[in-house]
Amino acid sequence: MMVYNFDQVISRLGTNSAKWDGAVKTLGEDMMVISVADMDLQAPPQVVNKVTEMARHGIYGYTDPFPPYYEAVQHWLDKAYGWKVPQEWIVFSPRIIQAVSIMIQRFTEPGDRILMHTPAYQPIASSVEMNDRKFVESRLLLRDGRYDFDFDDMERHMQAGVKMLLLISPHNPTGRVWNRMELERIADLCIRYDVLIVSDDIHADFIHEGHEHTIIAKLSEQIAERSIICTSPGKTFNLASLEIANIVIPNKQLRERFQYGLRQAGIHNPTFFAPPALEVAYTECDDWLSELRNYIRDNISFTEAYFAEHMPELKIVKAEGTYLLWVDCRDLSKNESDLIEWIQNKSRVCVSFGTSFGAVGEGFIRLNIGAPRALLKEAFERMASNYPLVHR
Repeated sequence: MMVYNFDQVISRLGTNSAKWDGAVKTLGEDMMVISVADMDLQAPPQVVNKVTEMARHGIYGYTDPFPPYYEAVQHWLDKAYGWKVPQEWIVFSPRIIQAVSIMIQRFTEPGDRILMHTPAYQPIASSVEMNDRKFVESRLLLRDGRYDFDFDDMERHMQAGVKMLLLISPHNPTGRVWNRMELERIADLCIRYDVLIVSDDIHADFIHEGHEHTIIAKLSEQIAERSIICTSPGKTFNLASLEIANIVIPNKQLRERFQYGLRQAGIHNPTFFAPPALEVAYTECDDWLSELRNYIRDNISFTEAYFAEHMPELKIVKAEGTYLLWVDCRDLSKNESDLIEWIQNKSRVCVSFGTSFGAVGEGFIRLNIGAPRALLKEAFERMASNYPLVHR
């Protein structure tokens, strides 16, 4: 088995990186960035080689997804989650956020209520109100360092009328991996109150020991008929900017309406590099992903140990999945302005601050630990050198 060097630090400055060039532009050249959820690790060499081979072809004309794309997605869904899907269920979309916006437009009406659990991944949450629908917030309950659904609150909202549930599974930013029993309770509510389930499973390939990802559409045919599952190799293999997502829609009527919405938005061709990158990632990179998962787990352990020793008032919510860590800083300060002053202004580290996931996130930060350990160490040392800078 090949050994991969995830410790290599590679500068992304000057690559039009939304994460690094964006932070430098707005915050200054000395920033360390552990915020935006793409990894500072190279994609698998097999993918790099395939993209390079395609680039050398030199003709970058219009492309379509052909059978190898669908076969690779089928192969991955079966291998990773034991979910056998017919090819016709799979619909290409460049990005999940585009797909969700089209679903909101096609399957709900202006003024309809759409439910999400908060703290919430904001690009998807924002798409609700930008499409003139009402964002309905059901706050997750933080109990003994672990987030849970508030099923009573969810049902009250559904009784008042909810057309769509936007489920993030596993959850960003909290790192929860919803178990089968929880998803069954959600499914029962959605059947009872006739709610369409749109599940963003983009982080599903990072599930930590002791947990298992369940695709909600697998629970029953009845649930599958009211579920849309959104997957992508973007997080798993660090291919976000290639823009390829797999939208799996078992219900034929919903699928055809969604496909019409894509055409209505002028979306049809994937980029030249996207299908071959996906095909190689899903069929030839298992060893790379296995090593990456081990590296991510070690990064989590490193972060937990460093914080416990040097910044003990920061409580890391135990991650069950994703390469993101949700950190409770409220024992240090409940005011985000204090955290910004300490972490961003004084320590020169860029993190995702909690209110970017809604008001319920104040006093929290989100860290992306999908990075070389040396990069994380430098960022944490900067934070620790100014700790604690805030008033208690």
